[in-house]
Amino acid sequence: MDLEINLSFCLVAEVDDKIVGTAIYHLKYSTWKGRGVYLDDIVVTESMRGKKIGSKLFDAVMKDAQRLNAKQLHWQVLDWNEPAIQFYKKYNANMDGEWINCKLTQQQINNF
Repeated sequence: MDLEINLSFCLVAEVDDKIVGTAIYHLKYSTWKGRGVYLDDIVVTESMRGKKIGSKLFDAVMKDAQRLNAKQLHWQVLDWNEPAIQFYKKYNANMDGEWINCKLTQQQINNF
């Protein structure tokens, strides 16, 4: 029996009927913490940055995390992306140095 459940969400920000930003996130589950939300990406078009669109998208994700009774909201930010780091620091986000990100490429998976 195959079972696949994927609850993904996408928020869209529009200005003058044009998409200028998106937030993509999904549910995750932790054995120790319970239900959580993983924010995969927030993207705002370059010309619309600095207009609080990213904040509105992030706020909407947090409100949805509350609605979903999430115990945590997770995301990643690249260590060189200083504007994003500063953005998340405004929310008093914990920058977790404890976890190490791991991945296998498609080639590595196929070689298994």
